[in-house]
Amino acid sequence: MGQNVAVTLTVRELNRATLGRQLLLEREPLSVPDGVRRVVALQAQDPASPYVALWNRLGGFAPADLDAAFAGGSVVKATLMRITLHAVHAEDYPDFRGAVQPTLYSGRLGARFAEAGLSPADADELVPELLAYAERARTSAEMRAWLGQRLGGEKGEGAWWGLKAYAPLHHAPTGAPWSFGLRPSFVAARTAPPTGRTAEPQALRALILRYLAGFGPASVADIAQFALVRRTAIRDALGTLEGAVEHLRGPGGTELVDLPGAPRPHADTPAPPRLMAMWDSVLLAYSDRSRVIPPAYRPLVIRRNGDVLPTLLVDGQVAGVWRHVDGGIEATAFHPLPPSVWDGLAVEAQALTGVLGTRDTAVYSRYHRWWAQLPDAEVRRL
Repeated sequence: MGQNVAVTLTVRELNRATLGRQLLLEREPLSVPDGVRRVVALQAQDPASPYVALWNRLGGFAPADLDAAFAGGSVVKATLMRITLHAVHAEDYPDFRGAVQPTLYSGRLGARFAEAGLSPADADELVPELLAYAERARTSAEMRAWLGQRLGGEKGEGAWWGLKAYAPLHHAPTGAPWSFGLRPSFVAARTAPPTGRTAEPQALRALILRYLAGFGPASVADIAQFALVRRTAIRDALGTLEGAVEHLRGPGGTELVDLPGAPRPHADTPAPPRLMAMWDSVLLAYSDRSRVIPPAYRPLVIRRNGDVLPTLLVDGQVAGVWRHVDGGIEATAFHPLPPSVWDGLAVEAQALTGVLGTRDTAVYSRYHRWWAQLPDAEVRRL
């Protein structure tokens, strides 16, 4: 990397590029599948988060439209980047799955799989049979029982722990309030069983280009963090994409890549306040997260166990957290906010409360324990 680098970008310019591509400068009137395609991938550890994420990004968003997209298969939920659950456009799934194959292989067919007396070769043999069994939706209990019968004894538990992420499976919708519950069901993806320990070169190139479309400009470290793929693999793939990417420079001389001609809004472009979902992708898509999260606030919103709290986004940066309490939104600001910002947050809170009121007024409530560990800050009921 690093040939003929001419343009140098500031942190604020990177911030506005991210917000623009993530539809956070202005809600856009897109369909749910088109919106998901534009933002590349939505974190989906909590069933509510893709809904809150799209509410922040799409004009006129109706939760029922995402229900329909999941039910119809145009948007799928699966274990992908960083071995975490994402909602992605169905057409992107095969490339994303092929690109993160080595991560899923090493992360799910390792020690715990071996403790069950199984090897990666056993996984290769089991996966086609497992996918045939999952032609229709199966619960985790059914999958474990099937593997227990197939393998005997307690091997089914260890096998399922590895295969539920390694095998190309989608989460099957299980119903209200957010299409998926905390007890998932699984159905076979319409892709070929995985093979080998390396990424499919075409798939990794496709993932990089899709990532840059939704999150660029970015460094090799950023792309590697997003996908949890080795940096050397990212560098090698970029080396085959000369002409399809351009080279830039970021703060401190960091080498960045982007799509030629991709939009990069001016640093002074207004950024409206937003109430972001837990684990929102924009907070986790970079190695250097300072373009969106002030470094002092990172440990407050990204907890040591991996929980990422629902945040206030003010002028494009994390400024606090929010939670739903007693029929309303409680906002905690980590620094003083002007009255105009509080007014904007109140408008957002009223709209979000309307969405949650028809779905789940206890959304994210099991994570409220973290609020006891927040520093003294300004707290308002919106």
